Amino acid sequence: MTPHNELRLLPWPGPDGKPCFLSTDNNGGPVSRLADQTEATQLEAGAELLEHALDVLTDQESDPEELRLLATDLTETLRDVLRVAASRGHRLPTTEPSTLGEVGEGPQLPAAAFG
Repeated sequence: MTPHNELRLLPWPGPDGKPCFLSTDNNGGPVSRLADQTEATQLEAGAELLEHALDVLTDQESDPEELRLLATDLTETLRDVLRVAASRGHRLPTTEPSTLGEVGEGPQLPAAAFG
C-alpha cells in the first residue's frame, strides 16, 4: 500500500487505457474534487445497476440480448468500482507495523469467544 501522500489513482483511464495518476499535496484541488465527484457518480451508478440487474435476472422473460447488455454494463461498472476501491485503499493511512498486535491496540475479542 502506498502512503496517502503519494500518487492518487484517478477514476478514469488515460487516453491509451492505462491507469491515470495525480500527484498533489492538495486533496481539495480541482482535479481531486473532480475525481471525488466522478467516484461518487460511479458508485451510485453501480448501486442503480445492481438494482436493475436483480430485476432483469428475476424476470423469466428476459431475452439473451438483454442479458448480454446487462453483463456488459455490469462488467464496465465492476471495473470502475474496483478502480475506486483501489484508489481509496491506497489513500488510507497506514499503521506502523511495530504497533500491530500490541495489547490495547484495535478491537479485542471477548474472552468467551475462545471457548
